[in-house]
Amino acid sequence: MTLASTQINIRLPPKLQSAAEQYTENFGYRNIQEFILEAIRDKIFRDNKYDETFSAKEIDLIERLLSVSIEKGKIKDQNDIIKALQ
Repeated sequence: MTLASTQINIRLPPKLQSAAEQYTENFGYRNIQEFILEAIRDKIFRDNKYDETFSAKEIDLIERLLSVSIEKGKIKDQNDIIKALQ
């Protein structure tokens, strides 16, 4: 399943654009778009506005995946799950 991205355009005052470009260069971002995307994610997650709950369908899928992994010996106990998540 591929999720399509939506393109947006923004206008920045010259000083803000210059500062964003400098920040991008100083902190190793590939481009200003990557920096802006991370800044948006940071704001959303930090302010806890992102709904992190799972739907019943998603929970069912996770449980089935865990069951199959346990049956196939891929996961033996909680430690294996914790290691996989790190």
